[in-house]
Amino acid sequence: MADNARARKLADRIQVVVAQTLERRIKDPRLGFVTITDARVTGDLREATVFYTVYGDDEERAASAAALESAKGVLRSEVGRQTGVRYTPSLAFVPDALPDTARTIDDLLDRARLRDEEVRQVSTGAAYAAGADPYRKPADEDEDGAPEDTSAEQGRGSGTE
Repeated sequence: MADNARARKLADRIQVVVAQTLERRIKDPRLGFVTITDARVTGDLREATVFYTVYGDDEERAASAAALESAKGVLRSEVGRQTGVRYTPSLAFVPDALPDTARTIDDLLDRARLRDEEVRQVSTGAAYAAGADPYRKPADEDEDGAPEDTSAEQGRGSGTE
């Protein structure tokens, strides 16, 4: 079993080789504007998963996925030629969900900003229900701010009488 550093290096190299080969050698008209975002290799270096995004609508994504599947043999042979590993890993192409996830997070953040703005507009000019200072003050203070003597010894003598 290979170590993780070697698998990561191979995955990085596969990402570069696949991207360059798609740009220079593959001339399939179905292939749209494809970006290779990541590649991962299993620990035994036998299988590689290549993540990609396609700029366009669902039809262009489906056409690009079909073009990648048909070019899989050429891409695998190019990966084997340029990496020089004993066993060339099989390639699997998976559409990357990162842009969709980022778009969803952006939409959620926009909704949160709108709700915050609504709350801010509703709260302008509002007064506190319990007054400006809702905390109770100790009842044993005089008007001048000096505490009253409420000890148990008040009223008792000093015992020296």
